[in-house]
Amino acid sequence: MDGTVNGFNRNPTASPYPSLEEAGKAANMPKGRKAVAEWWGDLDPVTRGILLRERGDELRAAGITAPLYNWKSPDPGSGPFNVEDMTPRDAWLHSQAVAIAAAGDFIGETGASRNMLQYLSGTGETLNLDVDRMLHDDTDFRSGIEQEHLVDNQDAWRQKALDEYNRAGGDKTVIIPVESAAKHRTLRSDEWFHAVGSHAQNVSGMVTVTPSAHGGEPKISLDYQVNVWDRYNWDKGKATEFPGGVTIEDEDMGRLHAVGLAQEFDMRGSSSTYTHDLNGHTAPTVTPGDPGREGTRGDVSRGEEENR
Repeated sequence: MDGTVNGFNRNPTASPYPSLEEAGKAANMPKGRKAVAEWWGDLDPVTRGILLRERGDELRAAGITAPLYNWKSPDPGSGPFNVEDMTPRDAWLHSQAVAIAAAGDFIGETGASRNMLQYLSGTGETLNLDVDRMLHDDTDFRSGIEQEHLVDNQDAWRQKALDEYNRAGGDKTVIIPVESAAKHRTLRSDEWFHAVGSHAQNVSGMVTVTPSAHGGEPKISLDYQVNVWDRYNWDKGKATEFPGGVTIEDEDMGRLHAVGLAQEFDMRGSSSTYTHDLNGHTAPTVTPGDPGREGTRGDVSRGEEENR
């Protein structure tokens, strides 16, 4: 016998983990982003600190900061897919919508163009949103995230992390997962109003407390990502005005879903990870880099990649 259980020492005093049970849990990371986030949340704060130090890049890529919020579309949209007979007018509407989407790409509303073409393709597949670009383009969206999700929560998150740090003896790195309550808001910039409009949003991440090397105050930092969810659909009784003075009745666009020429779909995405120093008293600011404006809806930089 080598004195270990699943590769971990039987004697917990010889292990950096708080207990043998924690050592076992640390060694069994599940698969799937939501499962990983749940596993991460179930670990001891000290265990998280050890794992992040040893396997930080792997854990971040696996989804330890992924949101646990269970989003569901708040409205039924246009109802069942492909249940009505197509008419010549429906085919004409579809061709007109394709032309409008192409025009949006031409004038720079790439996000709106990409999303409409996804709808008109009829696949119904989930679309990944480029949240970094949304943050860069829409100042109201960015400031809302800063105030409603970061400023409103940072004091409570800091205190909770410090409580865990002191409970662990004040000499070990601890990490607590954090997630703000989801809020339903509407994007206001022209492109993102047309591309997404009303949506659900929140922030998820972690607060890390690291002891000072010289016995001073510990370092406290917040790593977070911005998350967005929406359903691309059309509601009766509404209309959307597009560049060039073109107005589309939502009922007409929704009918394309009912006759099988287009299909509603879910949209979701998460931003890059941002970091904020919680030792000071400055308000957190979201500072996305300029994603650029080159290319078209097919570019990876436009959000076609795997959701971050």
